[in-house]
Amino acid sequence: MTVAGVDLVADLSGALFWEEQSLLVVSDLHLEKGSSFAGRGVLLPPYDTIATLGRLGAVIARHDPRTVIALGDSFHDRRAHHRLSAPNRDIIAAFQLRRDWIWISGNHDPAIPPDLGGAVAEQVAIGPIVFRHEPSGAAGEIAGHLHPKARVSTRGRAMERRCFACDGARAVMPAFGAYAGGLSIRDAAFAKIFQATALVAHVLGDHRLYTIAASRCY
Repeated sequence: MTVAGVDLVADLSGALFWEEQSLLVVSDLHLEKGSSFAGRGVLLPPYDTIATLGRLGAVIARHDPRTVIALGDSFHDRRAHHRLSAPNRDIIAAFQLRRDWIWISGNHDPAIPPDLGGAVAEQVAIGPIVFRHEPSGAAGEIAGHLHPKARVSTRGRAMERRCFACDGARAVMPAFGAYAGGLSIRDAAFAKIFQATALVAHVLGDHRLYTIAASRCY
């Protein structure tokens, strides 16, 4: 996948890897979403955080990045970090060993506490790319927030999967979190950000990425 002339590896996990910078980017982990819902009486299996961290650990091991950027909404609410178990805190600390770690502030987690390690930023600019949580439509932007997904027809049946939304100048990443929902790439929110004629969905399949024009999704 290419954004603003930069070649990036779109990982099947939903992460992006910029090999030249040894940089891994993940978006919208929404850690402790299950416990947040439980606190409101909506009972979900309380395993989303460990599942998300397990997938994150696998992609970190696969690429061994020098830097990791978590692109906002890493935690589902402002109190989510208080509900992290000690073992899960240890896992996050282990991920940060011998590498730079940057938490981008999101709308769900605008004030990430310093006891979680790493640095906190509103956005990060590297070369022609700017990493931020909420997309503005600016050229060179890689953002999250919208949780893009694509619904396509294959072999006579419909399939709905998370996807990267990209028109070559900018991109929106899929949500990485186990319990994170999704928004159709055909939603009007994407039309405000992308050039409609160039917008494609890089769809996360079981074994490979599928690049499909957004106009073919529904």
